[in-house]
Amino acid sequence: MSDKKASSKNYPEEHEKAPVLYPRRRLQFGLLATFAGFLLVVLGAKPEFFGMDRSPVIGFMQTATFLVGIGVIALSGYFCLMSFWPKGYTTITADFGIRLVATGWLIAVFSGMADVFGFGSHPVTGLVFFGRLQAMGVEIGEMFIGIGLVMMIMPPHSSLRIKPEDSINRINMTEE
Repeated sequence: MSDKKASSKNYPEEHEKAPVLYPRRRLQFGLLATFAGFLLVVLGAKPEFFGMDRSPVIGFMQTATFLVGIGVIALSGYFCLMSFWPKGYTTITADFGIRLVATGWLIAVFSGMADVFGFGSHPVTGLVFFGRLQAMGVEIGEMFIGIGLVMMIMPPHSSLRIKPEDSINRINMTEE
């Protein structure tokens, strides 16, 4: 009981509970989904870490698994970064970043699955595996995704940034 009295003397009552500036559930879901996407990428690229290696080359299932993992990482990164923006407000740079993330994922998918779609260097009837040119295309797609995610970060000097003292009065950020 004496601890409660001591804490109320040191801090005013309105500062006991800090306002929630961002939707926490969306951030938590996005971070968990990012980790799940990372596990899918690792499962596709190095299945021997999980005791599931069946082929000497990276085949169709492994390629599809890590491409889905890259997609999950890109989508959850989008959800996490968009939760920092006020509802309905973004800059033109952030809008370009969103489109760059989607374009990067499409580049990665079409580069990774080039043999399956029929425009790769290995025929579909033969052994389909992940080659050097496909790896370069997926890396370029990942680079586009990374640049797009960086473009979606809210700048520190933005007038849209919510400050703790006016978070309740200015813009309602919670969609939940």
